[in-house]
Amino acid sequence: MTDCGVASQSNETDAGARTAGGAVESVLAGNVADLVAAAAHRGPDHPALLEPGRGLALSWSELDAAVTAEAGRLVGAGTRPGDRVLIRLGNGARFCIALFGALRSGAIAVPVGTQTTERELGVIVADCQPSVLVAEPDDTAASNTAGAATVLPPPEPNSTPSSGQSADSVGGGEDLAVLGYTSGTTGVPRGVQLSHRALLANRVQIAELRPVPVSPADRVLLQLPMFHLYGLGAGLLQVCFAGATGVLVDRVDPAEVVEAIRTERITVLAGVPSRYRAMLELPAEQLRAALVTVRLCTAGGAPLAPDLLRAFAETTGLSVFEGYGLTEAGPLLTTTLVGGRTKPGSVGRPLPGGPGVAGVELRLVDADGLADFEPDEDDEFDDGEQDTGFVAVRGPNLFSGYWPDGAGGPDEDGWFRTSDVGFVDADGDLHLVDRANDLVIVSGFNVYPREVERVLDEHPSVAESAVVGVPDPRTGEAVKAVIVLCEGAELTEEQVREHCATRLARFKIPSVVEFADRLPRSATGKITRLALRGERES
Repeated sequence: MTDCGVASQSNETDAGARTAGGAVESVLAGNVADLVAAAAHRGPDHPALLEPGRGLALSWSELDAAVTAEAGRLVGAGTRPGDRVLIRLGNGARFCIALFGALRSGAIAVPVGTQTTERELGVIVADCQPSVLVAEPDDTAASNTAGAATVLPPPEPNSTPSSGQSADSVGGGEDLAVLGYTSGTTGVPRGVQLSHRALLANRVQIAELRPVPVSPADRVLLQLPMFHLYGLGAGLLQVCFAGATGVLVDRVDPAEVVEAIRTERITVLAGVPSRYRAMLELPAEQLRAALVTVRLCTAGGAPLAPDLLRAFAETTGLSVFEGYGLTEAGPLLTTTLVGGRTKPGSVGRPLPGGPGVAGVELRLVDADGLADFEPDEDDEFDDGEQDTGFVAVRGPNLFSGYWPDGAGGPDEDGWFRTSDVGFVDADGDLHLVDRANDLVIVSGFNVYPREVERVLDEHPSVAESAVVGVPDPRTGEAVKAVIVLCEGAELTEEQVREHCATRLARFKIPSVVEFADRLPRSATGKITRLALRGERES
């Protein structure tokens, strides 16, 4: 078999992570919380986290001290190595401290979005059985679903002065660091087991890109939700790896985000396509002036439309480099930064390797993982005849299977077949053309139709339902529901949304609701989702 992406291999060097005592260790054997200690060792007074909305500024030494205090608080609450600590907080310094405190104590961090409903939270709690939930005091959903777990309020960012010493972290390497929940294809959330090794490997791989995505001198806008691996890994953890400055914002209004970019002198932006499109709705002169300090823009989580890529460059003079990743990959796999230029429709090439860390390998396979497809230099890639296959990847940044037994992870040769379908062009750049399992991506967040369908079918007036994704200029895709009512029943679009609002996160609620006499089916009785999408376009 021929690999479509060639991993960059590097020899072991002394560029591994440094512990608080300064000893050099292999980066893959370390603890993710050691990134904070290493940054504090290199630049104790350098700004680590800024939270303009609260007037908060923490240096790396102050953040390190707060993390140590939080680790002690969790241990005092009964947390033991390997226990799960569920963190349900918004984008702020308290989330960061809670996360690194859990990791330093040897626990497994389980970040969960604040939009998660009580029902969804209950499923996750029952599955991972956390010993502690860190949530706001008025979070009734956390209190109602905690079970035997201890519910703790968020840690105070500046409650402990720096002593100049960092506590040793417990565990690392192949020990699990983060359990990231993503909806399964059956609608049941599945916990993605990410080891310290996987998360640290992805940091090294990304740091080898040129221009370097995050340097110590950068001020990075952390606007993406950090319970999501895109915001957590490529955002917060990359800031820690570089010892840069992260500016935390919990805003979605484009005018407020752009104002934060201007006032905080942001140099690096990472976002989903819908955020960049929202920025373009502002006056061009205002946008250009606000982004004058920005040197690099990256996008992921959803396809970046070629027209958006062009419009943003024409308006701001800035290119947006697109990437592709998965929660299961910690998260980044490919980026157009590898090739050094943007390419409309492409998500770039596999990440290179770094000191002591192999790069990402990528190939295309059939449904059984048996076939390989080589790029054809004679293909024009615009005639619809390209060889496509499922994207399969291999690398040290891959997950350790799904919770709790590691099932579904990389095979014995280290390869993981994704549910994404694409082709590789003659330059070695990956193009994604479809997604298996009918996954819908709304503003970078995964929505599995079966999960929404289960909720819809619980309504007493619904006989059956089907959910598909349809194009949306703001969010990339929107959730569309087609509903068949029980005989004699009546139901409005608003009632459907009200029913979903108490059971699903906001981005999963159907924004398009249609009623039909029956659902289109194939000869074998399977719902033809393509026809449902066609109904929307007609």
